[in-house]
Amino acid sequence: MSLDPQFFRQDDVANVPGPPRDLVGYGEFPPRVRWANEAKVAIQIVVNYEEGSEKSFAMGDGVNDGMYELPFAVDDQRDLAVESMYEYGARAGIWRLFRIFDAANIPVTFFAAAVALERNPAVAEKLARRGDEAAGHGYRWSNHYEMTRDEEREAIRRAIASIEKTTGKRPTGWYCREMSVNTRDLVVEESGFMYDSDTYNEDIPYWTRVDGKNHLVVPYSLVVNDARYVVGTGYASPEHFFETAKASLDRLRNDGDDVGRMMSIGLHPRITGNPARADALARFIDYAKQFDDVAFMRRIDIAEKFAEQVPAPTD
Repeated sequence: MSLDPQFFRQDDVANVPGPPRDLVGYGEFPPRVRWANEAKVAIQIVVNYEEGSEKSFAMGDGVNDGMYELPFAVDDQRDLAVESMYEYGARAGIWRLFRIFDAANIPVTFFAAAVALERNPAVAEKLARRGDEAAGHGYRWSNHYEMTRDEEREAIRRAIASIEKTTGKRPTGWYCREMSVNTRDLVVEESGFMYDSDTYNEDIPYWTRVDGKNHLVVPYSLVVNDARYVVGTGYASPEHFFETAKASLDRLRNDGDDVGRMMSIGLHPRITGNPARADALARFIDYAKQFDDVAFMRRIDIAEKFAEQVPAPTD
């Protein structure tokens, strides 16, 4: 057996589409940042609002979405069980989450699929009234890597117009379901976004360069993410979610240095909107609020606070 010479490469292949990889980042000495009220840890709760925009036979896609409570699949016709699970998120789950956020008086960011807000305008009205952020999460909840560059450009454009119409404000942040090698270029090309979150490679925002322009990345995380209740090796009970969230916050507050970092929590109304899981979320919020060095912030506020303290490079 002989290995392909490609196996022995030490660097990435030149001229591969998409952003270059960076395996170094801030290294041992990240910038010292502080968040709202001089907090050391910024907790950023994301509500992935996608219900009604997912792939389905009902929407003419000829396929059903697969993120479901049980490992069953209907391949050649409408899957009414999956559809009804998504309906639960829009009908009941989202309002349970809003009640928790209202009781705790905390702001959140919505990764909002535009069509989902169009199909339930009361949700768009509520998040706008609360002052929550609606970041772009696609026109529909679809994979951008399946699109051509022109198709993706059009999908981003339509998402912006739709979200601005339903919430009264243009999105200034972006996060795909699954990005393409063109996504960041197109986000920067569009020029109205302050940041994107299409990466999982840091605990702190960072600047990057796209087509000669500075662009801010506010990373996301899939660790404290309720999708782990239903996919992969994830949470078997709400206690696992609570324990993971608590351990994440405890470590970030005492991480061995004086660096301020962010903690991302990803939620879906159809998942954490269920009572037992919502209870774990509410208990974690109560736990976190007892600390003076912790702040709950919208993603756009984290971006702006970081940019104040770590301005974009000038060279």
